[in-house]
Amino acid sequence: MSSTDTCAMGGLADFSARPKLTPRQKTVMGRTKIAIEGLDFYYGETQALKNIAMDIPEHQVTALIGPSGCGKSTLLRVLNRMNDIIAGVRVTGSVKIDGRDIHDGGLLVDELRRHVGMVFQKPNPFPKSIFENIAFGPRIHGMKNKADLREIVEQSLKRAALWEEVCDRLDSSALSLSGGQQQRLCIARALAVGPDILLMDEPTSALDPRSTARIEDLMDELRGDYTIVVVTHNMQQAARVSDRTGFLYEGELIEYGPTDQLFLNPEKQQTEDYITGRFG
Repeated sequence: MSSTDTCAMGGLADFSARPKLTPRQKTVMGRTKIAIEGLDFYYGETQALKNIAMDIPEHQVTALIGPSGCGKSTLLRVLNRMNDIIAGVRVTGSVKIDGRDIHDGGLLVDELRRHVGMVFQKPNPFPKSIFENIAFGPRIHGMKNKADLREIVEQSLKRAALWEEVCDRLDSSALSLSGGQQQRLCIARALAVGPDILLMDEPTSALDPRSTARIEDLMDELRGDYTIVVVTHNMQQAARVSDRTGFLYEGELIEYGPTDQLFLNPEKQQTEDYITGRFG
């Protein structure tokens, strides 16, 4: 874990300071891409999310912050039904993407995940070549034409700002890449199947500061074409990359709104206490 993330785990290193905000072009709520209403989520008898309601706008970056165990990653994984693989889970309420409930019995999980890509905390490239990592998803979805696959691989790597670094070694193992390169490869792999939404679960927590900056720059570049939801422990990162931020605590969404408003003028005292490091 980088020193930046270590400082951010329990709040800010300087408890009297707030995260430094980065000016961003989008400051208003755009068209709703994901609508969450009355969402409750249970692991067996344990309730992990409580009556979550939020509208996530299209083509913006939404950050989820809060202490460990508050439900951030659980909420993120609800959005592509990744939690379905866990025995004994139960969900009530609704999650709609473009107006369609993701728990609609007629919606196949594979179809959902094609439109909702995910990048995990630690880079997880397949033990295959760089090319095969990116081509894997399109092949699964039926693409066989070699020229089309080459085009998708190139474009996905370019979108992930990795093409120039690997274009002359696409047949090399993806495991030979650095940690930061592997994470950008995983982003490229997610983009290769043409998602509308990109979920990122602490995508820089295992990276050094330089690689973290590259991923943050990439999120900024992708925001105009994708709806991005990112979980982060690092409040400075949330302030830098996101248009809107949600603060969760013990499974509840305490506050949600424009990032500058939440960090500079929060409505709830609990939010104020967390972002200034009084607890967390």
